[in-house]
Parts: sequence; structure tokens; C-alpha cells
Amino acid sequence: MPAAAIDEVIKAKGFYNADQAVVVTNAHFSPQTRRRRDELAAVGIRIELWSGKELIDLHGDDRFTPPRLPGRILRPYQIKAFESVINDIESTGRGLLILATGLGKTVVGGEVIARHLGRHPGSKVLVTAPTKDLVDQLERALWPHLTKATRTQLLTGDHRPDDLRGVTCATTASALRFAKSGYSPDLIMIDEAHHVGEDGQLSELLDRLSGRVQFGVTATPWRGDRFDIRERFGEPSYTLGIEDGMNLGYLAEVRYRLFADNIDWDFVSDVSEHSYTIKDLNARLFLPQRDEAIRDRLIEVWGQTPGPRAVVFCRTIEHAERMAEMLAQVPQWKGAEAIHARLDRRERQLRLMRFRNGDVPIITAVDILNEGVDIPDVNILCFARVTHSRRIFVQQLGRGLRLRPGKQHVEVLDFVSDIRRVAAVLSLSSQVATDEIETLRLAARGTSFEFDDQRAESLMREWIKDAASLETALDEARLQFPNPEAFN
Repeated sequence: MPAAAIDEVIKAKGFYNADQAVVVTNAHFSPQTRRRRDELAAVGIRIELWSGKELIDLHGDDRFTPPRLPGRILRPYQIKAFESVINDIESTGRGLLILATGLGKTVVGGEVIARHLGRHPGSKVLVTAPTKDLVDQLERALWPHLTKATRTQLLTGDHRPDDLRGVTCATTASALRFAKSGYSPDLIMIDEAHHVGEDGQLSELLDRLSGRVQFGVTATPWRGDRFDIRERFGEPSYTLGIEDGMNLGYLAEVRYRLFADNIDWDFVSDVSEHSYTIKDLNARLFLPQRDEAIRDRLIEVWGQTPGPRAVVFCRTIEHAERMAEMLAQVPQWKGAEAIHARLDRRERQLRLMRFRNGDVPIITAVDILNEGVDIPDVNILCFARVTHSRRIFVQQLGRGLRLRPGKQHVEVLDFVSDIRRVAAVLSLSSQVATDEIETLRLAARGTSFEFDDQRAESLMREWIKDAASLETALDEARLQFPNPEAFN
């Protein structure tokens, strides 16, 4: 380990405002590195050096590293989910767990893996996810479920271990490459299982490992190409959606406000007894909101929310950057940043860290926060005219549903421009019974859904008779426009 590593960790200590700095390597330190450490110590700057020897000593001493981390206490529904997945994989060799974001699908998956390794100590386990960031996060999330004697390793384009014993957390492409070379784990867990299609790398991987136990976990089982993931994993072993999660009190309560852009009321008044496609209706019914109007509504809600932290979901990368630039001009949002796939991985992580630490109070995003990213402090979500997708809508809404101490509820501002989004929200509203007992109630008023324009609410409720089916309809689907006289 070169001496330059010490200078780098000093810069990082200042950047992250850390209290202590340690340089860690599983190899050894050069004499120059130790000399640099001693020079800094002489002027009061303490940098610890942990080499491979220290790590082995720490690992072997139960005073510092106990045999395993404190066990997770499963919630009642997580126990049922665990038992159901176990029953399915023991009887059929496959399983499917569907839990809404924030309800702990990785916790249940980790318990399934722990049980398997407890019964088959020498077996190999593969856990896949679609991105490197998710793979990193998965490995850390699984540690509380494993003993310290259980090996874990990453398998990505950046990490190619020679030894794949224990638990291997891998991107799909890397796992497939190793499977083609003979890697054959005994148990496979597919995170974000909705990524499996009729063909593609994930499908090929599962086909190659078809003789092994396989189970998938996801919060959003729907796919845009209409492929049914039950064909791969069987009927869901256990399902708990956003609606039930709210009613049980394990997800934050929601105050959901829809701003149906600016409805073209002349169009409503002039047209009757005509059939239009969803695409036609979206183009003619909604007049797009200006970003400045969205900003003004956001300022209003921000001032009414204790400890506000917000994510603004945008349509495109350009839109996210433009919104971040505009929001940064507001005094309380100075430093607002955009997060999207065009940034390199390190820059995305730095921006997310600044947001988690509170240094950046508000961020704009496209789809980069949809899957797996844990940002529990968010209590304001804003959908700034995002495109329709039932899966993406549920994923993005889930970013604000995680509970945390002091969080009263989550405010959602939805500037819709697609009739199917309205249908999805009305469907969600009808399934969330606000008068049911909520065991972990956060606020007195409970979950609510409301339109900013009452006329728009009357129009939409009259129009959308079967919201559950409409929200997945294609652009070409035709709807009968209601009699506009009902809204005069």
C-alpha cells in the first residue's frame, strides 16, 4: 500500500467531515507509508493503518467481531412470507416473493439464504441484481443474516474473484459469464425479478442453472412487454402490496395531491359521444404545467413540512438538470443537484451521500432512484410530469414510504399528464381504507388522496369506471368520453 493512500484518506476525512481515518488493506504497508503515518502523528494528525494481519486478528477475536451480527426480528408478515417461500422452493424448486418497497424483501430473502446455508454449510449461493450499485448494496444487506464464517464476494465487471464459495452477489452479465464457464450454485436469488423476460441474459442464466433452486423477489412484478414473470418463478409464494402495507402501518402515511396539469375545459365542453385513444386524450385534454408553477407549489408544501427532504422525479435527464438549476436559485434549496445515469458512478454516490447527510436538501432524478436505493429520510415526492408506467410509478412512490423516527407522513405532489396515472392513483385510493386500524400510526389524519381542482376530480371519477384495468392500457386503447353536461 503506497504512502499516497494516507494523503487520500486525509482528504476524504475532511470532505466527509469524519471523526476518524483508517487506511485498510488485506496486504501490507510499505515502509514509506508507515513513515508518513508517523510524520503526521508527530503534528497531531492520527491515521490508523490496518493491514491483512490486523484484519485477521480482528476477525478471529470475538470481542471485536462476534460470530454474527445481531439477528433481525421479523415482522409477522415477514415470517409468513419466509415460510411461504420455503414451502414453495422445497416443493417445486422455485419461488416468488412480491413485497412493496420498504417492506423488507431483502430481509426475507436473507433469511431464506441463511436457512439454506445452515442446512447445507458447504453449498454455494448466487444473488443477482441488474446493476453494480444494487449488487454492492445487496452484499451489505445480507451480512446481518450470515455468520462471519460465511464468505461473501462481489462478481461484477470490477470484481472477479477466483473463489466463489459462500454467497456471491453478482450482476446478471457477470453471473452468466461464469455460469458458462461451469459455475453452478446450489441456490439462486434474483433481486428485482421483474427484469426477467422471455429471453435475454437473465433468462439465459436461469435456463443454464435450471436444475438449481431459484427464487425471485420484487416490489413491482409488471413488465412493459407483458411477459408474465410467473412463467419463470411460478405463482407468487407471498404478496403484500403498498395498499396492505399502509393499512398494516408498516409504510408511511401519504398525503397525495394530484394536479391534473391544466385541463382543457373547452375540450371537455365541446366534445361528447366521441371515442378517443388514450394518446389522443392525453394530447388534447392536458395543457402542460410550466416548471415554474411546479416550483411554486413545491415551495408552499416545503414550508408546511417539518424537516423537509424532497425528491423531484423528472421526464428526461435534460429536464432533471434544468429543474435542479431552477430549484437551486431558491434560497432554501441552494445546492440542489440532479441524479441520473449519465453521471459516473462515483459522482452519483457522492451526490446521494450529500443528500442523505442533509448537505443537499432537494434532488431531481430520472429513473436512477427507482430500484433498490434506500433514502428513508424523504418526506416530499414530486412527480414533475413524468411519463406513464405502472411499475415506475410504484417504484418511485416507494421512495417516500419508508418509516423513520420523526417522520409524520409523506407529501406527494403529482403533476399528471397521462390519464392512466390518474387511474393508478384512484385505484390506489380505493384500496387504502383510511378508517382501518393502523398498528404503527404516524399521524392523526391518515392517508389521503385529493385533487387540487374539484371539477377535475368529478370528471376523472366519472370517466374512469374501471381504474385497475385502465392503468395498464395501451396508448391505442379507446375510451368513451363522459357527457360534459355533468360537469357544468
